[in-house]
Amino acid sequence: MKYATQMEAAKNGFVTEEMKIVAKKENVSCEYLLEKMACGEIVIPKNKNHKSISPEGIGTGLRTKINVNLGISKDLNDIDMEMKKVDMALSMGAEAIMDLSNYGKTQEFRKKLIEKSTAMIGTVPMYDAVGFLDKGLSFIKAKEFLDVVRNHAENGVDFVTIHAGINRANAEIFMRNRRVNEIVSRGGSLLFGWMKMNNQENPFYEYYDELLEICREYDVTLSLGDSLRPGGIHDATDPSQIAELITLGELTKRAWEKDVQVIIEGPGHVPIGDIEMNIKLQKKLCHKAPFYVLGPLVTDVAPGYDHITSAIGGAIAAAHGADFLCYVTPAEHLRLPDVNDVREGIVACKIAAHAGDINKLKDARNWDLEMSKRRQKIDWEGMFEIALDKEKPREYRNSSMPEEENTCTMCGSMCSAKNMNLILEGKDIKIEC
Repeated sequence: MKYATQMEAAKNGFVTEEMKIVAKKENVSCEYLLEKMACGEIVIPKNKNHKSISPEGIGTGLRTKINVNLGISKDLNDIDMEMKKVDMALSMGAEAIMDLSNYGKTQEFRKKLIEKSTAMIGTVPMYDAVGFLDKGLSFIKAKEFLDVVRNHAENGVDFVTIHAGINRANAEIFMRNRRVNEIVSRGGSLLFGWMKMNNQENPFYEYYDELLEICREYDVTLSLGDSLRPGGIHDATDPSQIAELITLGELTKRAWEKDVQVIIEGPGHVPIGDIEMNIKLQKKLCHKAPFYVLGPLVTDVAPGYDHITSAIGGAIAAAHGADFLCYVTPAEHLRLPDVNDVREGIVACKIAAHAGDINKLKDARNWDLEMSKRRQKIDWEGMFEIALDKEKPREYRNSSMPEEENTCTMCGSMCSAKNMNLILEGKDIKIEC
């Protein structure tokens, strides 16, 4: 039996090849996946036209996944550079790549990316609309936005961010509750502008059923974007954010009725004490759909270090149930990231994801246990072999070699691991001054 989407297959108790792959990766049963996918708590984003993908699951009871943003822009229109970032992301095990290209040969880059990538690919069709349709924002017709979505779906994109929640009613709530940082979502601000200039409803909201038909046809997962997410911790959890979240919950149920898989996007910038509440609120209002967060960044005062501010928030968010983390690089708020920025962002995000998993998955600590065992044995190569980033620790070690192989240049003969091993073996220890 052939089903239109992974969700439709799950509702009918049919185990797809993608489910078998995910079950093996996650060490869960296919029956568990069927149950959680049928009710929308787990998604497997996999476009029918993306042939190179190695499927991943996102949602309840699975490892926290990470996403890497990249793409060409007017100021840095360099496809070769972006492909180097793609290679970096794939080599470091990122499960998803979002192509945020908004200038130049976007379709050429997108097709090349999809053909190559084993990771799931996401896009924001709104970013591509002006270039694809070759007209100014205010002159785009409502249903022409759907043409861009269809183009991305035909290309093989696995999930699309659609800012359908910023309808006219929620835009009015925003206008009555102004912010310090206003609307910081790029797609959300463009749609807000289009709605104001044309005095019309958000086309993705007005023609939502037609959008769902496109997603169903290609099994594109709908990532419902948070246009009204906070862009500073002072704006977090305000009326605009919550009003949009309620709307996203309603749109989620409508998507599930059409067997379209859904992810909910979330903040943003959130003070550390509000993160748990934000996760629980989203899960409640959006019926436990997988939650995808940008960071969240826990402070606004560290430009150049926002991979750290986001990793702190991401770890807490993942620990309390966030399912999918979007990386943030040191270049966030400053410029398009280079290859090294991408690397730093991926490492920080993967640390956050794993730290969160330790709190919510029973087997997540096994990796740390194995590292601890190798550390006690002073097995340097063994430690490097299983390290999250294999290159950097080896570089540090090689840059400052000690006189004794089984120590490091920090502790030398006072190394606690070496001395405890000797003492417990009944041997003497010698401390050199």
